[in-house]
Formats: sequence, C-alpha cells, structure tokens
Amino acid sequence: MNRKLTIIIGLQAFLIVVLFWVLVFYGKDEFEAMTQQSEEEIETPSRVVTEKGATIINISAAAQKQSEITTSQLAPGKHQSSVNSYGSVVSIDTLIDLRSRYLAAKSDIEVLRTALAYNKNEFLRLQTLNQDDKNVSDKVVAAARSNIKADEAKIAAAESSAKSITDSMRQMWGETLTQHATQLEKSELLQNLISNQEVLIQITLPFDAAEPGQNSSIMIAPTAVPSQSIRALFLSRAPASSTTIQGKTYFYHAKTRALRAGMQVNAVSATSSKVDDGVIIPNAAIIWYAGKSWVYKRTADEKFSRIPVAADIEVGNGWFYQGNLEPGDQVVTSGAQLLLSEEFKSQITNENDD
Repeated sequence: MNRKLTIIIGLQAFLIVVLFWVLVFYGKDEFEAMTQQSEEEIETPSRVVTEKGATIINISAAAQKQSEITTSQLAPGKHQSSVNSYGSVVSIDTLIDLRSRYLAAKSDIEVLRTALAYNKNEFLRLQTLNQDDKNVSDKVVAAARSNIKADEAKIAAAESSAKSITDSMRQMWGETLTQHATQLEKSELLQNLISNQEVLIQITLPFDAAEPGQNSSIMIAPTAVPSQSIRALFLSRAPASSTTIQGKTYFYHAKTRALRAGMQVNAVSATSSKVDDGVIIPNAAIIWYAGKSWVYKRTADEKFSRIPVAADIEVGNGWFYQGNLEPGDQVVTSGAQLLLSEEFKSQITNENDD
C-alpha cells in the first residue's frame, strides 16, 4: 500500500513539473511581445534627424525656453595676422672700416685744400712780381700754376674716393647707417654699437609683411633661448638679403649685452600686410569634443546643426574665425552642451536598435 502511494505521489510531482515547463515555454513569446510593446509605448520620439547629410537637432520653442537655450548673432571681424620671422646679429666690422677710410679721405681733402689755398696765394704773388718788370720769370709763374692744378686734381681724386666709400656703405648698410658712419663725431647709436652696449640685427620678414614704421618695434629672442625676449627698434631697410632665408630684410637695434655677433634670433609680432575678413565667435559659443572646437548654428527657428570651427586666433571677447560662418548667423551661446547631449543620446539609441 505504501509503495503504490509513493508511485502515485511521484507521478503527480512529475506531471506538475512537466506542466510548469510547458507553461513557461509557451508563455515566453507572449511575455517578450508584451514587454516590447510596453517599451514602444514609453519610447520618446527622436529629436535628431539627418537632412542632406547634416545632422539636425529639432528643439521646439517651448523646449528651448525651458532649457534656456539662447543664441547670439555673429558680428563681422577683421584680423591682421601675425608672422614669425628670423634674423641674426650683424657684425659692424666692415662699417667701422669703411668709416675709417672715409674719414681718412675727408682728412686728406682738408689737407689738400689747405695746400691749394697756399699755392693759390703764392701764384698770385709770383704773378704780380712777374708783371712788375719781370722780377720773377715766366717759368716760376708757370710752375706755381702747375702746383695749383696738381692740388685740384688731388682734391678731385680724394673726393671721388670718399664718394666711392660712401656708395659702398649705402650698398652694404643702407642710407641710415651711412649717415651715422659719415658723421665726424660719432652718433649715440654708433658709439653704443662700437662699445657693445647695443647690437645691430638683420631681420628677414615674409614678402607679404607690412613695411615697418619708423617708430615700430618687434620682440626678438635668441633661437637657443626662446623665452628670453628683447625689444628691438626699427632702424632702416637692409640692402642685402639673407643668404639662408628669402624675404624682405630690415635692420633693428636693441640695447642688450646678451647677444653676440652671429647669433640667430627669432622675431615675433611682425604683422602681415594682409587683413582677413571673418566673424567673431563668442567664447560662450565654443564647445569642445574629440579635441576639436565646435559651435551649434541655428539653421531655422527650431533647428540646430553642429559645425566645426577653428579656435586658434583669440581676440578680445572671443575667437576670430574665417570659414563657413557669416556675419548675422545665429550660434548657441547658452545650452550648447544640452544640444550635444541630445545628439549623442540619439546616436546611442540608434546603436541599440541595430
């Protein structure tokens, strides 16, 4: 009796287990369908669409107000780009040598003019004696006249030599330094250059660089120590170009004892003559993603599109930009991060759908 009861109970337990698994097997599909239907019922509509290859975020006016999304109109801007240039400290040995030769020629001229003045007076005295009953022979008068012509020829040769030296100075050093070198008394600049209180620097600027003004200056730094900036004042155009860098050359001078003749220097803050037209992007409009700078542009009342921009030219209250934005365009200055989050949320949803 006990054995039969045990068998009946075992059969009942087996049937219960079988019926449970049958219920689970046939009810699984209905449960998944019901769950999917529930998810579809609570799914929010996507605000991100693609139009002509561009990603557009649709935000209603009410949602913009609720999220405090505001835009600003881009103002036009101009930028005179800065250029970096190079130069070297110039030795003035040749200039000093030419100055010495020039002063020697001028000294010779003064000596010859003194001799000419004496010989002229002597000639007049001898000529008077010759005319007074031939107290002096004609031959002596002729010799005195020859001395005058010889002195005049020597003076002409010395003046020609001095002019040749001056022309050589202009060819090598330009008009301004030539004027300093040909003064009888050393100018303050020339004295400082000779005593190494100042240095002369030849800077090579690009061909599109603006012509430096008479009172302009640039910042220079030794190539080996770029952090050691020194202000250099414009002096004049340099007649000769650099043998290593092509461009327009100019002379600058700087009061420093840190530089030596032959040192290479970097010149900064030299402005280009080219002025670029663009827009000024406010700081608040720039967002950073993947190491790049972007802005959200309003393409319609309720549409926004993310656009890459270059944020490498900083101006007073923003960034100068020249590209696919124009004056009058509207960019988001408040709420741009919300738009970026909305855009990424749509991308995650699309990946899950796949």
